[in-house]
Amino acid sequence: MAASSGDYWQVSFLISFLPTNPVPGTYPGVFLDSAPIRWQRLLLSAICATALAAGASQAQNTSTPDRVRAAYELGVASAQRGDLAGARRAFEQAIHLSPRTAELHASLGQVLLQQGEVDRAVAEFRKAITLKPALAQSHTFLGTALLRRGEVEGGMAELRRGVQLAPADAEARRQLAQALSAQGEGGMAVDEMSQASRLAPQRADLHDAVGVLLAQEAQYARALEEFREAVRLQPSYEPAQFHLGVALGKLQEWDKAAASLQEAVRLNPQDAAAYSYLGQVLDSKGDTASALQAVRECVRLKPDWAPGQTQLGLLAQKAGEPEQALGAFQQAVKLTPQDADAHNNLGIALLRRGDADSAIPEFRTAMRLRPQNSSYRKNLGAAYLQKSDFAAAAEQFQEALNLAPGDAQLHYDLGLAYKLSDRLPQAIGEWQTALKLDPKLPDSYYSLGVTYWQQGKFGEAEQALRGAVQAKPDYAEAYYTLGTVLKQEKKLPEAAAALREAIRLQPSFAGAHGTLAAVLREQGDAAGAASESQAAQQLMKQQTSLQAAVFATNSGTRLLNAGDLDGAIGQFERAIQLSAGYAPAHFQLAQALARKGQRAQAGQEFQKAKQLDPHLQAPFR
Repeated sequence: MAASSGDYWQVSFLISFLPTNPVPGTYPGVFLDSAPIRWQRLLLSAICATALAAGASQAQNTSTPDRVRAAYELGVASAQRGDLAGARRAFEQAIHLSPRTAELHASLGQVLLQQGEVDRAVAEFRKAITLKPALAQSHTFLGTALLRRGEVEGGMAELRRGVQLAPADAEARRQLAQALSAQGEGGMAVDEMSQASRLAPQRADLHDAVGVLLAQEAQYARALEEFREAVRLQPSYEPAQFHLGVALGKLQEWDKAAASLQEAVRLNPQDAAAYSYLGQVLDSKGDTASALQAVRECVRLKPDWAPGQTQLGLLAQKAGEPEQALGAFQQAVKLTPQDADAHNNLGIALLRRGDADSAIPEFRTAMRLRPQNSSYRKNLGAAYLQKSDFAAAAEQFQEALNLAPGDAQLHYDLGLAYKLSDRLPQAIGEWQTALKLDPKLPDSYYSLGVTYWQQGKFGEAEQALRGAVQAKPDYAEAYYTLGTVLKQEKKLPEAAAALREAIRLQPSFAGAHGTLAAVLREQGDAAGAASESQAAQQLMKQQTSLQAAVFATNSGTRLLNAGDLDGAIGQFERAIQLSAGYAPAHFQLAQALARKGQRAQAGQEFQKAKQLDPHLQAPFR
């Protein structure tokens, strides 16, 4: 696969700011068409007055007003503790006793709306308005119910009527503001919600709601003021802590953001969205392990939330846990089979563990779902490179270039496929085109340098390799190859300098030590040559950590992708010496040997890799 394939082997994972007053446990990017209704006692004295004048049948029983009062109070208490069924029974009983009391119909309508019986709720609100046209709350709740039915014009009219009748009612303005936000009227929504907050300055939820709307408008500084005021008024109000953390994260104040989000999940351990954002912030801080732990908790709480599975997969990949990443991406595909990115992510995870055959169908599915996305074809080409099917890889890269002719990375990848097919003039042409499009693409310089060196064009090779280290100053392999070219040009002091830089960047680079020893020997520095030769021998013999083996394998992969088979084989063999049980080193060595035509030895190395990691699939047939 292409050495810089990581440039497109990531699918950005971005969750938009919550666009309305949240309910704990809900998820970013989902508009809540109405927040939980704040229960209002609709002037009990008015209920009693109406009951007393309700008619002869009620007048015969002087206890009726008390019974209405008791039923109403029971309904409010039941609703406030979440017992909607009990609240409904109580309000229905009150209406039976006093059928012409508008406030009772409005209260029953609220319960029905909470239970999802929108049509019946609308009927109750209309009865309330018929009985008392000036009852502002009935208009407000009717507006909310109509919006739930998709009747935007009628719903907005009722919400505005509610505000007109009760301009000092903060709740009416809050619901109007939420509706305006849903209609894309961000500025008007901010104005209404701000007015609601001024009318009820001690309500933390209103300050929080103003902050959310400001954040939607990217006014993060003002949003932070509102969130902080909400937290000051009510430190235990979890949504404000949550939103404060998100806003601080948007401003890249990672430590403060993490503190707020950690407080949010402490206050509400069931808020999966807060864990998701906490994972993003911790990852941005560089604490991948803690980020992964937070996102695992998010997925535990909400396993059927595909974005959470995707986030888990990306973090697991970053943390070096490929099996968990694979499982998460598989779950994301199961949850959202029509999501092209989900299939692409799964394909990448399969490709990273060497299973190109399983990855290819995933990339093809992604292409079918989104045919104009060049990155999917690019990844499919990388899968064919892993299988050493260079013709198929070149075909996919060419198709991708039809979609994105200005993509420098694609020209590099196509050049690599040509190089591995021994079509050197075409490869050189593609790399030169890539550098015209992106003069800072180090792999194009490097691959050009290796190819020119192999052709005996040392001057051109030197120029290209100097371009590689200028574009990527920590490119140890490029310094090593540059030193080798300069040695062949008899530019011994420059060769020694380049090789020493390769060793400084990668002290365990045995090939660089060995080549430097040869340069010093030619310069007459016998002692220096002996020292470097000894260092090279010690590096070849000593057993070091798995980390060094990974480093050597990655280095060998870059050499392999550039077409330097012998250099790559040396690095893979070095990795195996460092850690004989490191399966990827055996796997990559098998690929290098196969490309060199040593199929029997390649098969032996693959069998070793397979024994160490049964999930690996043969990269060749």
